[in-house]
Amino acid sequence: MRNPAVTLRPVHVVTALADPVRRAIVERLHDGPQPAGSIAAGFDITRPAVSRHLQVLLAAGVVSVQSTGRERRYRLQPEALAPLADWIARLREAPGREDGPWDRHLDALATEVARTVRERRDRAQDQAQGEQHTDEFPGVSA
Repeated sequence: MRNPAVTLRPVHVVTALADPVRRAIVERLHDGPQPAGSIAAGFDITRPAVSRHLQVLLAAGVVSVQSTGRERRYRLQPEALAPLADWIARLREAPGREDGPWDRHLDALATEVARTVRERRDRAQDQAQGEQHTDEFPGVSA
């Protein structure tokens, strides 16, 4: 009999990563641990909303948190993604089949995630450049 905790783990990770804000948080944490305030500053949603997203990622084991005084620093736990990667690999390696619908769907998902990450990065760069240009000409509004 399978252990339900092990069997359900990939589902929790998938659920946690289903939201684009949570995927963006994971991308940010890929660069290293960050305090909650720094993470929240990168989004156009309230800090309590970012906190709720962090709690979902924490419950799924995708991130961990360390408190030092009043600061809570969140860290990506890449090993939590291993069961999901294993599950996807098993789906891709189903015996007796060639490229099938799963490959197309998984490739489409990978493309969509990459597109979303690229758009967010480009938007952030555009905003940073816009702020830089307004700083160059004090008194002139964009």
